[in-house]
Amino acid sequence: MANTKSSCLPLYEKVFHKNTYHRALDVIILFLLLCLLFYRLSTLKNHGFAWFLAFLCESCFTFIWILIVNCKWTPLTYKTYPQRLQERIQELPPVDMFVTTADAELEPPIITVNTVLSLLAVDYPVHKLACYVSDDACSPLNFYSLVEASKFAKLWVPFCKKYNVQIRAPFRYFPDSEPSDSSSGELLQDWKNMKKEYDKLSQNIEHAAKRSSLFDLTGGMTVFSNTERMNHPTIVKVISENKGGLSDEIPHLVYISREKRPKHPHHYKAGAMNVLTRVSGLMTNAPFMLNVDCDMYANNPEIVLQAMCLHLGSKNENEFAFIQSPQYFYDRPENLCILNEYIGKGIVGIQGPFYQGTGTFHRRDVVYGLCLDQIEHQGNIVEDELLKKFGNSKEFIKSAAQTLEGKTGGYSSNISRSLDEAHRVADCGYEYGSSWGDEVGCLYGATAEDNLTGLVIHSKGWRSGYCLPIPHAFLGCASPSGPAGMRQQKRWATGLLEILFSKRNPILATLIGKLQFRQCLAYLWILTWGLRSIPELCYIALPAYCIITNSTFLPKVQEPTVLIPLALFLIYKLYTLLEYIQAGLSIRSWWVNNCMARIVTTSAWLFGLVNAALEQFGFSEAVFEITQKIHRSQRCR
Repeated sequence: MANTKSSCLPLYEKVFHKNTYHRALDVIILFLLLCLLFYRLSTLKNHGFAWFLAFLCESCFTFIWILIVNCKWTPLTYKTYPQRLQERIQELPPVDMFVTTADAELEPPIITVNTVLSLLAVDYPVHKLACYVSDDACSPLNFYSLVEASKFAKLWVPFCKKYNVQIRAPFRYFPDSEPSDSSSGELLQDWKNMKKEYDKLSQNIEHAAKRSSLFDLTGGMTVFSNTERMNHPTIVKVISENKGGLSDEIPHLVYISREKRPKHPHHYKAGAMNVLTRVSGLMTNAPFMLNVDCDMYANNPEIVLQAMCLHLGSKNENEFAFIQSPQYFYDRPENLCILNEYIGKGIVGIQGPFYQGTGTFHRRDVVYGLCLDQIEHQGNIVEDELLKKFGNSKEFIKSAAQTLEGKTGGYSSNISRSLDEAHRVADCGYEYGSSWGDEVGCLYGATAEDNLTGLVIHSKGWRSGYCLPIPHAFLGCASPSGPAGMRQQKRWATGLLEILFSKRNPILATLIGKLQFRQCLAYLWILTWGLRSIPELCYIALPAYCIITNSTFLPKVQEPTVLIPLALFLIYKLYTLLEYIQAGLSIRSWWVNNCMARIVTTSAWLFGLVNAALEQFGFSEAVFEITQKIHRSQRCR
């Protein structure tokens, strides 16, 4: 009876959030902005240049506010029921997990190791998982660290399952998890042994990092002989293979360093993602793919089950092209919190969240370029068309055809047999003459490749889902403050403007594609980040200009109309403060983030705008700048 009842219940439910007060304040602020614009326009002839410049800046602010209100208007989340999924579906679909790293110094191997360990230990059938690590640094240190991690994983994964450990990244679990004296002797002893093994793993990696230039490149390390970071052949190594498909083993673990040559473009992270897609397509060909950055560990052990509830639980099984989990940070919980709480949930209520480049569960057939209106014709595959799209690997074309025909990929217990072909599809020249990066896979053409790929997927009519479990699905380390953080903001602003100025911008996607109008406005909100620096900078400079020229850009104190900008300022500040308080954040966080927002907009985003303009006119080329990751072994209190 329990199974029958469970089969009738949904795997997820939509939760619409009431935001009456927020909507009212949004409208009031918009009304005041329009009143201010009308007042300035009606009195423009009586004032000088400062008044006109203020009118132009405030027109930009009003447009930005309209975009923000559009994003926040219809907040939506999904509540998932993973226990029903396990009761209803006997054979869960395989999932390939991708981890990307690109610099062994800026992204310490111990961070990547913890992310990999957390993924290997998630609550999902072990024989349905495979983890692929892309190392764009071609670092023997990264490979060595993963080999050592695989040995530790054979102890760590059973320990997590036995004691139902909730935090499965060791560097976050051990600092505050020592069992109390009242705990069983077995748990206490197992914990001490596991802590000892993890300390040993950390020390081995730390010592290896100090003597990385003296690595003994023999045995399995021979492939790293005479290699340079930007000039080396393909390296694909199966570190751990669950040959028997046993549930008490650990998932497959594969190391990949794609071929790089100085005269061949490698397309940064997008290129690495496409190589991961092809290699995994040959080895395991799971119908779903999870991609995470090397510093975003799985914080919720049920996250794969949660995502599968959304992918498999829809009445229309083709509703979601990808499931996005929002980014949160363990060292700075307030970062992105407001953005996710109000903007993020609001965009979910339109056509779905943007692809954020990490914490995303993709459908493989959508990544292969499947459009929503092609679902009914999935069986009509022409081999010549596949050759043009996917390259000339017959084995890969066979696996791609299976995916596009809607056939669920089965678990492969012998992935080593595909090694030779895996080397071939990871070569830097494999994509020439194919549709990779243009119609298939992660798209090229912008350093913000994640937003571009998600935009094109949405323009084909697909929706995206939002997975926001408790605790958060993934946690990462925030970028350091100062120059490193500013460089990251500049890179984002540059990449987003590259999309805005391209033929794949959201306006054209709405006119000639299937992007919804409100989703178009949502994309414009994020893609115009860099452009906002101009009105912000001009508005900030207005007081100084007025002092020098003995002019004014605000109504006089004795004029009744001075109440418009005054009310606008006070209501907006109190409104944003209310958002922080409702999200459980402090007044200090509100103050600091408001100050930093002005600094970022007028500096990092401004340089991003200049950089994008120089690229458009051919004076510079796009450069993907890697953000430094800092390993913090203690919890932020």
